[in-house]
Amino acid sequence: MVYRFRVILDADEDVFRDIEMLQESTLEDLHNTIVQSFGFDGTEMASFYVSDDEWNQGEEIHQFDMSGHDEGIRLMNETSLDSIFSKDQTKMIYIYDFLKMWTFFVELGQVAEIEEGRDYPNLMYVHGQIPDNAPDKEFIGEDEGHLNGNHDDDLDPDDYDDLPFDDIWN
Repeated sequence: MVYRFRVILDADEDVFRDIEMLQESTLEDLHNTIVQSFGFDGTEMASFYVSDDEWNQGEEIHQFDMSGHDEGIRLMNETSLDSIFSKDQTKMIYIYDFLKMWTFFVELGQVAEIEEGRDYPNLMYVHGQIPDNAPDKEFIGEDEGHLNGNHDDDLDPDDYDDLPFDDIWN
């Protein structure tokens, strides 16, 4: 079977690619196809995140195991598309380059038969050009705005005497 995906850049302008992949392909194969179809050089790290229907970010599937030996980590090269995507699970978030945070919405749109004579992966359709810079992200959550630059203006970083450090803290 062939999985047909729409990969949409999270940006103001419409930028997306329609991609066909064999169901037994891995997330690493999908990662490589996304990188190539959007014109990235592939030198930056990336991750996929399982997503629900409202695009809430769930479990991370890593490109590399940087934990050492954590058995609970899932890796792209060990995770097949058909082990993730199903009739009920059709969405993932893909982030490329964790400094620039290129964010993409990956949605399984159709499952089709393999077409004789067609090579896979297959870039079916291209719409829009990727901007020069990654779109700005507004991070929300329990950080009280710190990730968006809302810092405590009364804090003097040069005055360490009033900071609540423990006396034995290194």
